[in-house]
Order: sequence, then structure tokens, then C-alpha cells
Amino acid sequence: MHTVKRTLLVTGASSGIGRAIARQLLLDGHTVIGTSRDCTKFKVSCQNFSFIELDLSQPEQIPVTLKTLGKAFPALDGVIFSAGYGQFGAIEQFSFAQIEKMMTVNFTSQAFITRALLPNLKRRSQSNLIYIGSEAALQGSRKGSIYCASKFALRGFTQALRDECGTSSVRVSLINPGMVKTPFFDGLSFQPGDGATHALLAEDIAKTVSYILDSNSNSVIDEINLNPANKVIQFKK
Repeated sequence: MHTVKRTLLVTGASSGIGRAIARQLLLDGHTVIGTSRDCTKFKVSCQNFSFIELDLSQPEQIPVTLKTLGKAFPALDGVIFSAGYGQFGAIEQFSFAQIEKMMTVNFTSQAFITRALLPNLKRRSQSNLIYIGSEAALQGSRKGSIYCASKFALRGFTQALRDECGTSSVRVSLINPGMVKTPFFDGLSFQPGDGATHALLAEDIAKTVSYILDSNSNSVIDEINLNPANKVIQFKK
């Protein structure tokens, strides 16, 4: 159990990486608020866990929802941004609406949440903003133009934000995972290989979040890249 108890918001907490992060933070003794566009997926009974419905494809909801959240949880001192999704294909296979939605969910909504919460976080003696990026933010790849663009945008945002927050108590960190064995791949034409070394586990990312939160408050972990030992992709039939 951790000696310093935090109050932390986790986006996309109903499945995949976000769910693993929320579970790990609760095990660590923190208070967790989880967001999801479908809160019926939260079937837990824990006194330190609360949830709110938030659809990140509708960014106009964010300011009002988070204003209410701030009043309900005045001790909030950290956010883990784990919501997001993937869609892949040549650029001409995307509709204009699909391009806009991916950029909104994977980037613009993260900026909105940051804008809404940052003033109060700067007043805290210690606070963290931890963004879950992707290896797709490190190098563009074929059929990933829009997804890569959304993750490149997030990476550039965190780098600039880290500099902006350099004289405050806010520590800004980015985690870039390679392929993680989660429902992320359910609607895609490919997935990691079947071997244990072919994909990270969501729990690996969750433990990395804990590592960042536990690090010396006088230091900032800027960016962590995580990959499975062997990169193997298999295509679904």
C-alpha cells in the first residue's frame, strides 16, 4: 500500500488499459474516478471508486462535466488519459467524419480535459498528468496515417505542456506502448501474435503508471516507451 494517497481520474476506465490502470490504482490504495461512454460496463463495488459517463467524441460535454467533477472531488490531483481507439487503412478509405472523430477522441478531447482541470491541478502541492500514447507516435506507418497523426499530436502536446508546467507542481508524463493484448484489436483486421512475447499486457502499462506516480516528486519522468520482446503481427482471416 502506498503512503501517499491520491485522488485520480482515469479516462477509458471501463476496458483494456484504462480498466487495468484503475484496478492497479485501487490496489495501491488511491481514490479513483473512472470515465466511460458506457457506464453500464462498471460492475464494481468499491468505496474508493466512482464513475462518470463521458463520451470523448462529444467534446462540448467536457467543460460542464468536469466542472461538476471538480466540485465533487476537490482533492483531485492527477489524471491518467487512457481512452482512445484505432482505425487503420489508406487515407481515402476514411470518411471525413471518421477522420474528425479519431482526432477528437485520441487528441482534442485530451486537450479539452487538460484545459478544464489544469488550473486547479496547479494549485495542488503535487499533481500528475499521465498520457497513454503509442509507438505510433514515434514513427509513421502505412495505413496508419490518421491514427499516427492523432498520437503524434498527443506527443507534441505533452512535450509543450511539460515545458509550460515546468515551474509548477504538475508533472507531465507520456507512456508509448507497443501492441497490448486488449479489446483494442477486436474490430481490426490484425492483432498481436499468439506467443507470450508478442504483446504487452494491460497490467504492464498499469504498473508503469504506478511507477511514475511513485517517483520522487522532485523529478519528472518525461516519456517511457514499452514494447513486447518480439514484435509479431498476425492478420485475421
